[in-house]
Amino acid sequence: MAAVQWHSRVRRYVAEKQSCGLEVASVEFGDYHPLKSITVTDSKSRRGARKGSTSSSSSSSSSVAMDPLSCMMDGTDPLSMFAAASASEPHLTLPHSISSGDLANGKRKEKEDEVAVDFEPWSSKRGEILARFTTTEKLSINLFMGSDKGKAPCPGSSAVSEKVRTRLEELDDLEEGSQRELLNLSQQDYVNRIEELNQSLKEAWASDQKVKALKIVIQCSKLLSDTDVIQFYPSKFVLITDILDTFGTGCVVSFTADEVNDTAKETCLNWFFKIASIRELIPRLYVEIALLKCNCFLTKCGIQKTLPRLTAMIRGIGDPLVAVYARAYLCRIGMEVAPHLKDSLNQNFFDLLETFRQIHGDSVQNQLVLQRVEIPVYLTLYSPAIHWILQCVSYRAPESLLTEMMERCKNLGNNALLLNSVMWAFRAEFIATRATDFIGMIKDCDEAGFPKHLLFGSLGRSLACADPPEAERLPILNEAWKVITKVRSSQDYINCAEIWVEFTCRHFTKREVNTVLSDIIKHMTPDRAFEEAYPQLQSVIRKILTYFHDFSVLFSMERFLPFMDMFQKDSVRVEVCRSIMEVFIKHQHEPTRDPVILNALLHVCKTMHDSVNALTLDDDKRSLALLINGFIRMVSFGRDFEQQLSFCVEARATFCNLEPVLVQLIHTVNQLAMETRRVMRGSHSRKTAAFVRACAAYSFITIPSLTSIFSRLNLYLLSGQVALANQCLSQADAFLKAAVSLLPEVPRSVSIEGKMRSSEGFLLDFINNFLSTLLVVPDHPEAGVLYLVRGLLNMVQDYTWEDNSDAKVQVYVSALPLLAAMSQETYLYCIPKVDSNETLYGGDPKFVAEINKLCETLIGQVLDHLKILGRDESVRRQSSLAFSLFGCLLAHGDLRNNKLNQLAVNLWNLSHKHGYCDTQTSVRTLEFIKHLAQQPNMLHISDMVQRLILQSRT
Repeated sequence: MAAVQWHSRVRRYVAEKQSCGLEVASVEFGDYHPLKSITVTDSKSRRGARKGSTSSSSSSSSSVAMDPLSCMMDGTDPLSMFAAASASEPHLTLPHSISSGDLANGKRKEKEDEVAVDFEPWSSKRGEILARFTTTEKLSINLFMGSDKGKAPCPGSSAVSEKVRTRLEELDDLEEGSQRELLNLSQQDYVNRIEELNQSLKEAWASDQKVKALKIVIQCSKLLSDTDVIQFYPSKFVLITDILDTFGTGCVVSFTADEVNDTAKETCLNWFFKIASIRELIPRLYVEIALLKCNCFLTKCGIQKTLPRLTAMIRGIGDPLVAVYARAYLCRIGMEVAPHLKDSLNQNFFDLLETFRQIHGDSVQNQLVLQRVEIPVYLTLYSPAIHWILQCVSYRAPESLLTEMMERCKNLGNNALLLNSVMWAFRAEFIATRATDFIGMIKDCDEAGFPKHLLFGSLGRSLACADPPEAERLPILNEAWKVITKVRSSQDYINCAEIWVEFTCRHFTKREVNTVLSDIIKHMTPDRAFEEAYPQLQSVIRKILTYFHDFSVLFSMERFLPFMDMFQKDSVRVEVCRSIMEVFIKHQHEPTRDPVILNALLHVCKTMHDSVNALTLDDDKRSLALLINGFIRMVSFGRDFEQQLSFCVEARATFCNLEPVLVQLIHTVNQLAMETRRVMRGSHSRKTAAFVRACAAYSFITIPSLTSIFSRLNLYLLSGQVALANQCLSQADAFLKAAVSLLPEVPRSVSIEGKMRSSEGFLLDFINNFLSTLLVVPDHPEAGVLYLVRGLLNMVQDYTWEDNSDAKVQVYVSALPLLAAMSQETYLYCIPKVDSNETLYGGDPKFVAEINKLCETLIGQVLDHLKILGRDESVRRQSSLAFSLFGCLLAHGDLRNNKLNQLAVNLWNLSHKHGYCDTQTSVRTLEFIKHLAQQPNMLHISDMVQRLILQSRT
């Protein structure tokens, strides 16, 4: 191709903007408008017309515009279809014998027969019991599994009666046979053996060996009479009742007694008779409880009659611990099958009260001496069972029941274990209104068996959920803390104090909270007791943060920061600092300059920052940086800009290891510089300029410390733009030159979210942004014409681009619009009070000649590259690049120049030569050119249109 002579098209930006504006068209009231509501037609007449005739009937309302959704359904929307269908069908009427009141009563009874989600299930307590009640002593299992007569009959057995008779004979052998004894088992071995029995039960039931399954259940139930290792009994109860639950679940009842035939009833009854003939009380009781639901085979009210009988049977168990867990199991199954039968639940609890006297009897005391178990430890074994029984009794119970329970507790001498369970079980609102009464009862309790601080802990849990009368709150806190502060064990103390912190924060001021914190520090500091109580201490912090969102109040507590000093384990201390910052960011809505808050939170953020090391994960660094940045954004000194800058200087030194924080600080300083210029405009100009230069110096010093090269490039550019907007030309020049000099260091690939990706796209985006800034940057008087543009293009020329990449020439094409804009008499945009090149050169012909010469060089480079692409048969890339350069010439070149005009035609034809150019884009571009040709003084465009060939690849 011949040499090109570039001439930029003269632009009239204001006129072009006006000509590109949208025309305003008036819309009549009745005309269609896209925001006008759509009228849905009635479908009744249409449905009738389709059945009988082919003619369409008129609708009840006319539609202004066709609704695409209505089109899909022939104008019938789903709601209209259902309405029409319901109108044509008969309505359901209730028979006269059933009234709406009967239906309401039926629904109410159905709800009473079910346990709602507000009832805490046994499954949620199971894991806690197993983890809490453990032992290191050896355990044993004694099993009498019977003879081998219990095998299932062969599949060939024909008569049902024969099968039933065989099973009944097998039941006679239930308690006969060989003994299997496993001794010296560890706790884990014991658990494994019980799990094996559970699995054997499942296999026996699945293979229709029902008698064998029953044998396993009976023998496992016998284990619940063994209290040789008494500390393990609650966990043993959980493991054995798992087997009973498996057995009971197998007997699924999904019918009523009326639907059961006589043969099935007789078989069921015989099984119950054989269970009743089991000699030992405990296995007989547990097996029948497990099959409680099967009473539905016999009569409708079978369960209602059976529950009182089973409750009375438990009275025959001599060991009070074994008896209380039997009652707990009966209450659990009773709540599953008949939660509305409250009388049985209440009776179990009242029977439980009568057994408390046995705890201090000779039999129990001798057993405790033999096993070397202290009475406080022994009493804790009752807690899971009593808690469960009371949970069942108190479920949706009226407040009057609590009053009755309190009276019974008083009659028993305020038994501490029972009182504790009552406070756990009943609704917090009921407990809170009687908090003063409970405190009086706690005072009267004997502390030897059950410590009072545990009782106050249970009371505190209720008061954390519900409020006592306002006049009683301070006396309640004082009475509770008198007991808590005297607890000698640091672990017991913090367990109780942590509960009452919430009550204190909920109802009192920082003065009372500060007193509580002081007492906790006093108890937990000796012998570094706090090291064993980090979870409780963290809970104290969380509760304080829940109720104190005003950080000026929070940090004015004298003991809050000393309290935080107890968190000396790095991971825990950082976690506490995180929680503080999260609450601050969530609830601090206004910027602050409070020195108390700033100093405290700087310390908190520094703690988080100093935890970062070489092993810290990137996600952790990112989350810490987000919290610290949230703090920095909330710091504002108003118009005291120097103080704000001083804060940023201190923050830079404090958070130097977290790059996102440094980036945030640079953004903050740039915003500060812009805000300073806006606020101080027209006053103290020298002082303002000096401050802006100080901001620029801050950024210029900080940016090189960043490791991300694109962060450095973008911040150099941003800081240069800010300096330029503030008329700091030398600082702007330094930033832009630093960005240009950094380009050769850009790697060909960068890590993005842990994956290596090409940096080419990011680099092109940056260069385009940089080019748009250069339009308003004046040339340096000592550096020559367009020195920054030339420096950038030289760096692009020398940069090592990827193989088979067109990025370099894409930059050249992108530079042409900038150079064309620079040659205009008036620039597209400018910065106030900054004399750009339009003012410096004033359209000087020598300046324009320099621009044209540079444009010709760039176009020559692009054309040479197009030739190379043609030789390499990279026709798709050649087509794209040629079309891009054509668009640039059309928009910015003076096509009245014949050579430039011919070059544009050649580029168009080259881009379409092999049919790789997007047809839709080409058609729209050609239509635009034709429209342009119709404008005045556009004869050269109309001539060019005739030579443009539109060709697609077919």
